[in-house]
Amino acid sequence: MKRIFSKLAATLLVASAWAGTVAFTAAQAVSDLPGGPAVRQLNLHPPVTKIAEEQAWLHWFMLILCTAIFVAVFAVMFYSIWKHRKSVGHKSANFHESVTVEIVWTIVPFVIVILMALPATKVVVAMKDTTNADLTIKVTGMQWKWGYDYLKGEGEGIGFLSALDRTQRELSNNGGPKAGEQVEDYLLKVDHPMVVPVNKKVRLITTANDVIHSFMIPSFGIKQDAIPGFVRDTWFRAEKIGDYHGQCVELCGKEHAYMPIHVKVVSSEDYTLWVNEEMKKLAALADDPTKVWTAEELFARGEKVYAANCAACHQPNGKGLGTIKPLDGSAVVLDADKGQQLTVLLNGRTVVLPDGKPNVMPAWKQLSDTEIAAVMTYTKNNWSNKTGQLVQPSDVTAARK
Repeated sequence: MKRIFSKLAATLLVASAWAGTVAFTAAQAVSDLPGGPAVRQLNLHPPVTKIAEEQAWLHWFMLILCTAIFVAVFAVMFYSIWKHRKSVGHKSANFHESVTVEIVWTIVPFVIVILMALPATKVVVAMKDTTNADLTIKVTGMQWKWGYDYLKGEGEGIGFLSALDRTQRELSNNGGPKAGEQVEDYLLKVDHPMVVPVNKKVRLITTANDVIHSFMIPSFGIKQDAIPGFVRDTWFRAEKIGDYHGQCVELCGKEHAYMPIHVKVVSSEDYTLWVNEEMKKLAALADDPTKVWTAEELFARGEKVYAANCAACHQPNGKGLGTIKPLDGSAVVLDADKGQQLTVLLNGRTVVLPDGKPNVMPAWKQLSDTEIAAVMTYTKNNWSNKTGQLVQPSDVTAARK
């Protein structure tokens, strides 16, 4: 029996050493991502806002205070047990109450709570002070991307969707980075990051259009839930130029892991240049909803819209993936009544799978009438779908009413 246990122990030791080596090798395959996760990270992210600095200070203050209380209490307890043990002749005291003890163990915890509450309350109040913001951005969570609308300040009127970069999603679908391949921002790279100026107070208004999401950027010290039908807000003032990463930290569905956040903090001059470029793009995309588009125009525009918004789930070949239904050969897409597909795109749809779990198709009403018309035309006339049907922006405009 001892021999068996010895062999088992040796086997476990070898397995542990092998696992440790693999973990160490894997950890060495990537390096720290500035503004994002770090290899073998044990502490909070390096702060780049005053709020994040205060949170880090509170973290260590509370930890040290609680550790000191723990050591003091257990030191007294163990000393008392050892010093007054029965084996050296001590007998337990016999008393029912002590006014002094009652006063001490009431006042001391009260003082400790006050010491902890005062700095914590100060930080919490500061976290909710969203007044006098230089820039206001509405953040909308949706399955599974973020929508950013610049509501007030320089850049007012800019709006776009931010989703996981297509190359990163394809890399994940293929099983992740290959052996020896380094992808420093794996599953954190987005197609359109939020851009803000340095040293400016940015107010974020959060909401959602489907399920509860949560917007969090550790380096900024912000975390705010985005709840459908509700408006919440938070703020930050980044004091250092750079790229900062976060994630949706609410379990929002099966694609939860593919909902990163990327905020690019730039100088005031670079921010003005970015705003000017975005305004030019918006002007170029400002389509006349009454324009009648040709099939070629709709197909070309729809291909871009599909690649940016639909391909991540339905796949570039339209075959779907897992519980995601295919668009190639779909009865809804092929139906002569374009209103069916329009209703799904504008309002979303939930289908209960055989295992009882819901399969959610999010609403896409945030896209323009031209974009929805183009992507519908593209799906109706691509792959094996050869319906010859065209959808014009005016059709979408009518369906919204």
